[in-house]
Amino acid sequence: MCPSGTAATTATSPADFRQAFEVLDADRDGKISRDDLRNFYSADADEDAIGSMILVADLNRNGFVEYDEFERVLSGGRRRSAGIMEEVFKAMDKDGDGRLSHADLKSYMHLAGFSITDEEVAAMIRFGGADEAEGVSYDGLLKILAVDNIF
Repeated sequence: MCPSGTAATTATSPADFRQAFEVLDADRDGKISRDDLRNFYSADADEDAIGSMILVADLNRNGFVEYDEFERVLSGGRRRSAGIMEEVFKAMDKDGDGRLSHADLKSYMHLAGFSITDEEVAAMIRFGGADEAEGVSYDGLLKILAVDNIF
């Protein structure tokens, strides 16, 4: 769940995954939420990074990371994770032009359960190395999610 990829390479067995999941699931409700991650990272919590962590691992797009999603992301390996992200990108790219527009990003974030302003979407696009007119490439999306080191 670390956007730099460091945590993704440390756990190797199902028992390790379960322990890591339980540490992050602060309220013990069986899913990792934004609040759980804020609690874990405390003063170092960066809202963009927390949102990215949830977005990457939340395969069913319900706004939470359940154990099976957590395990799948961490055990999937680089090739499988890259395939998942490519599929996410394709799903987000409504017109199939290979770029994510402002509307594409905003729509996906709302589907994922995140409230996001136009200014925040514009900042994401700039962080991805693009301007709003051209949209974000797949590599730009990885940069936005800060997971390019995982893949």
